[in-house]
Amino acid sequence: MRSDSVLKGTQQAPHRSLFNALGYTKEERERPLIGIVSSYNEIVPGHMNLDKIVDAVKMGVAMAGGTPVVFPAIAVCDGIAMGHVGMKYSLVTRDLIADSTECVVMAQGFDALVCVPNCDKNVPGLLMAAARLNIPTIFVSGGPMLAGRVRGEKRSLSSMFEAVGSVAAGTMDLEELEEFEEKVCPTCGSCSGMYTANSMNCLTEAIGMGLKGNGTIPAVYSERIRLAKHAGMKIMELLEKDIKPRDIMNKKAFMNALTVDMALGCSTNTMLHLPAIAYEAGVSLNLEIANEISAKTPNLCHLAPAGHTYMEDLNEAGGVYAVMNELDKKGLLETDLITATGRTVKENIAGCINKDVDVIRPITNPYSESGGIAVLKGNLAPDGSVVKRSAVDAKMMKHTGPARVFDCEEDAIEAIKTGKIRAGDVVVIRYEGPKGGPGMREMLNPTSAIAGMGLDLSVALITDGRFSGASRGASIGHVSPEAAVGGPIALVMEGDFISIDIPSNTISVQVSDEILKERKANWTPRKPKITTGYLARYHSMVTSGANGAILTVPGQDV
Repeated sequence: MRSDSVLKGTQQAPHRSLFNALGYTKEERERPLIGIVSSYNEIVPGHMNLDKIVDAVKMGVAMAGGTPVVFPAIAVCDGIAMGHVGMKYSLVTRDLIADSTECVVMAQGFDALVCVPNCDKNVPGLLMAAARLNIPTIFVSGGPMLAGRVRGEKRSLSSMFEAVGSVAAGTMDLEELEEFEEKVCPTCGSCSGMYTANSMNCLTEAIGMGLKGNGTIPAVYSERIRLAKHAGMKIMELLEKDIKPRDIMNKKAFMNALTVDMALGCSTNTMLHLPAIAYEAGVSLNLEIANEISAKTPNLCHLAPAGHTYMEDLNEAGGVYAVMNELDKKGLLETDLITATGRTVKENIAGCINKDVDVIRPITNPYSESGGIAVLKGNLAPDGSVVKRSAVDAKMMKHTGPARVFDCEEDAIEAIKTGKIRAGDVVVIRYEGPKGGPGMREMLNPTSAIAGMGLDLSVALITDGRFSGASRGASIGHVSPEAAVGGPIALVMEGDFISIDIPSNTISVQVSDEILKERKANWTPRKPKITTGYLARYHSMVTSGANGAILTVPGQDV
């Protein structure tokens, strides 16, 4: 046992005395030491209930004969961070979470790990740590928020951001805005649509690192407390059987996760997080694979913001396993893989039927024959860009228009809200990539402003930054190489025509190679916007969004 290094033998007498200081009994010290990473805090709505989840996990661990030990992980709320300097600090926490978890686990000698995350960066950060540490690990999230209700209709956080745009457009008054403000986020939990947090919690199930219901059981349901107890008990089984994250998260499991991603219509942020997790697991995962899987995977769900169903509806329809069962009818999944349930994928999804065909389309009647995410390439994005195809209206699947160029998010928002963007335009927001931001901000404010102004069926937005899972419309992010390193997006000029063809997976600027080469020769790199603190270190180490924006050190291969 790894905990022998801190609990067994004469040399460890000082260590045991410190466990005595913590109140642990001799009996507790003789049991396996199970670390519980808790992302609980009082600033993230998705995390305010994690103290109850952690207490339930502790009980489950103790019931099964282990000694639970809780330690923290940080978290930020992307919604609260949105639209100001705080969003620069969102993606970067993913690596802080992975690194700090590695440090505590290695320093304290835990035998196994239970990860209790919920929101956007905590789930991938802890999955990265799990793959890196490779000790028996299981996940149990805090669960999704219930949808809000405004005047009889279900609503979510994306409705709130779009309402702000509607006020700017004069189509909603302040009294209506206040009603939205009071009602769209009615409970604790990760925001109620298929946004990044819920996408990653669902994919944790799909990849095999969480129990059934991990991604969909609402945060306020007592069923989630029971799930947490079962996760605490299950980790003892995984420890006994020596089932580790890299046994579970192999190449085939990542293919399953991508397949489920396409069927669910997950957030485009999964195209950052899955490659980063795979990297830690020693698996190569590039954007090319995403299009290959998308081409053969039907899109079965249109959860908000793509449609009018929510996580609570997906849960009632049978959850992730019901989606996987539909996919398995066409042989689209590898089902002989071991999972954190201690059973195979095939055993997990057996009998998990689709209970609501309006929420989960049958495999014979999908929303589309191809998946919910597309990777676009062309002379504007030689290394790729990403769009949530399932949240794009048919009218915008192909679009050509003049570029309206902005070198930061704030300038673009000002132009949108003051009526300077017109139907047919292509809004370009650059120098917001992993290095250029630094931190690769989400662009929910500008996409919501476009929707709120009634322009989502006529205006596209492209950026080397990224989009919230709550964004909808022709929103194309992760344009790589980014502007800060001289990618073609840095060379676009006001009025250049940009062509987007989502069915053909292409994006291009209608400028000749010769002119682009001439512009590149005259291009001057910009000085970093932030030169001190963690963001400065992040700027110096982060790689392209096309590689998952992972951090490397000099000489390390991506």
